[in-house]
Amino acid sequence: MIPTSSKPQAQTFDVATLFREVMLARTRVYRVAPPTPMEIHSMEGDWRMLLKREDLSEIHSYKWRGAFNFISARVAEAKAQGVVAASAGNHAQGVAKSAAILGVKAHLFMPKSAQRLKVESVARLGGDLTKIHQVGDSYDEAAEAAHSFAEETGCLYAPPYDDVLVMAGQGVLADEMMTTPDRPDVVFVQIGGGGLAAGVATVLKSYDSRTRVIGVEAEGQASMAAAFQAGQPVPLAKVDIFCDGTAVKKAGHLTYPILKELLDDLIVVSTQEVVAAIEELWRVARVLPEPSGAMGLAAARRWSGDLAGLNVGVILSGANLDFRRLGQISKSIDASTGRAVYYQVTLPERRGMMLAFLTAIKPLGLNISHLMVGQTEADLAYPIIGFEGDQPRIQALEGLMIQNGYEFKDVSNRPDLPFRVAPFQPSFFQFPFAAILNFPERPGALTEFLERIAALTNISYFNYVHSGEQVGRALAVFCFDNLTNRERFLADLQANGPSFTDLAQDTINALGLG
Repeated sequence: MIPTSSKPQAQTFDVATLFREVMLARTRVYRVAPPTPMEIHSMEGDWRMLLKREDLSEIHSYKWRGAFNFISARVAEAKAQGVVAASAGNHAQGVAKSAAILGVKAHLFMPKSAQRLKVESVARLGGDLTKIHQVGDSYDEAAEAAHSFAEETGCLYAPPYDDVLVMAGQGVLADEMMTTPDRPDVVFVQIGGGGLAAGVATVLKSYDSRTRVIGVEAEGQASMAAAFQAGQPVPLAKVDIFCDGTAVKKAGHLTYPILKELLDDLIVVSTQEVVAAIEELWRVARVLPEPSGAMGLAAARRWSGDLAGLNVGVILSGANLDFRRLGQISKSIDASTGRAVYYQVTLPERRGMMLAFLTAIKPLGLNISHLMVGQTEADLAYPIIGFEGDQPRIQALEGLMIQNGYEFKDVSNRPDLPFRVAPFQPSFFQFPFAAILNFPERPGALTEFLERIAALTNISYFNYVHSGEQVGRALAVFCFDNLTNRERFLADLQANGPSFTDLAQDTINALGLG
């Protein structure tokens, strides 16, 4: 979601008032669900992570707490007028769930670009009482339509964060953290518009003023940091949406002064740090959060303070992750942790040159995760090769390439890389054989294959990526000086593998090889 404003009501309150509202909110939210678990994990660096599992709620996010508290506290008004809200996902699910429980009609405005998973969830949670309006291509357009609808119909507008009742509902999760034997010494809390952080910080400081509260924003969407710098909430020119659950264009007018008063620190984390935290949460706790859900751990790893011996609160704020994003996140993890790098290497366009290169770097024991090459010149080839391994071996790779006289450049951040573009010129292809090869996913499999066939063929096109399976697939075109070598190559391939599927004639024609 990327709200520019939630049109806050005229509310005057202080920290003590908000804390009292949190205590009242407890009596409401526990009508819906019991407290979420708080798991304890021993972490590298000699500290304990107190992981607050908000992903285990029915909507897999904390958002239902604020929505339900707001609507139930004003239920008479809501039943008489109906409720309207704008959201790209989690807030809409919270409002839909609340409306169904309380018997309130709800109109939910969502952008046409909202994840289908979340739209379907809103419909399921709200049932017949909820009507979804998909308007515009962005949250801003949906929010504008929602506000207009509320003004025209008199419906009660349910804000996503900038309201005392919403903040109080979110703050109940911090009450759960502080009423357990293992209280946190420091808590890292995500900030979008600031509703969660304001409620959490209020409760933590009210229970124990020594508890440190660290706000966390993501790079490219740090609206609260911009407000702190400007002395008031100001709109960002643009907003990065990788952490879509916290992608807010302008901090809340009500949440801003609370956080200005209560936060001990405010950290802005990078996309690379977030994806590294997603992997660590999977490795340590076997949970898979949405990007915004991992921001707390990302900040804990970034924080300059000493965590050794401390109980560190981390809120897993949501797990509404579109399954299709897993590939994007997985590809980002190795790059963010320094375990993967992509080089474009210049090689003579002669038989056996790729094998000679792979043989030269073989002592490092690096895994080849990507290989893309297409013949575009008569004399030179420019393969892009992805390597995976620990940082010492990755760092040694450049030295070894220099030592062996190879020209290369790091293309890890090249924008076309995720699209796997491998240009080629079919006019250079002689007696081509095109196939999909199935390599066993183990170090050395490609090199062993090249050693067998180097005397017979040139690889004129090769597009391979490691997918995490036991078998890696490559689209390849092999070319030959004569038909005799082509037949010998095919005989070897049939006898010794790897297994393959030769391409149908229409595919070969589409590649320009027919």
